[in-house]
Amino acid sequence: MSITLYTWTTPNGYKVPILLEELGLAYEIVPVNLGAKEQKAPEYLKLNPDGKIPTLTDQDGPGGSPITIFESGAILWYLAEKTGKFLPQDAHGKYLALEWLMFQMSSVGPMLGQAKHFRMDAPEQLAYPLKKFGDEAKRIYAVLDKRLSEADYLAGEYSIADIAAWPWVRNYAKHGVELDDLPSVKRWFNVIGERPAVKAALAKVDAAVVQYKS
Repeated sequence: MSITLYTWTTPNGYKVPILLEELGLAYEIVPVNLGAKEQKAPEYLKLNPDGKIPTLTDQDGPGGSPITIFESGAILWYLAEKTGKFLPQDAHGKYLALEWLMFQMSSVGPMLGQAKHFRMDAPEQLAYPLKKFGDEAKRIYAVLDKRLSEADYLAGEYSIADIAAWPWVRNYAKHGVELDDLPSVKRWFNVIGERPAVKAALAKVDAAVVQYKS
């Protein structure tokens, strides 16, 4: 098996397995226990100097040489280019998909992560960050809803942009939003959630972590 994925049960951790399942590629999951700080272990930092998940290694990389890639967006882009799937082939479609992928990486993930942290995980409920990141979460969801009112998927066709954003939207309640207020996001979210590859990826990662903990 040429592909190994180091991951955990987080929104970023689910993205790459979804694409791997969509592509039908065989891969091995190596759980990286974030609570136990395994992502900061010296041997893992050799793979990913940022000490986060996911990280992918592919023994059959460019030119047949091994490659190691960190950052979920970069991994999705790599796999899409490696296979020629889930990234539009025409230039306009490709850059539209990459725009929305970058939007996920720069706004959806960081800001929704902060919204969830201050609502659910912070030791104190502080008014300023709750409002700041709560308002930003609502703004981001509104951007997504507007785009998805114009097209079935973020780049027009199902792509790595959707695969990147969807796992974050799974936590909508923790971000302080309701999908009933976002009809286009709700439609998109439900359609993607019914894809067999998405269900398989979630189950595979969850099972690997359960086995790791047992």
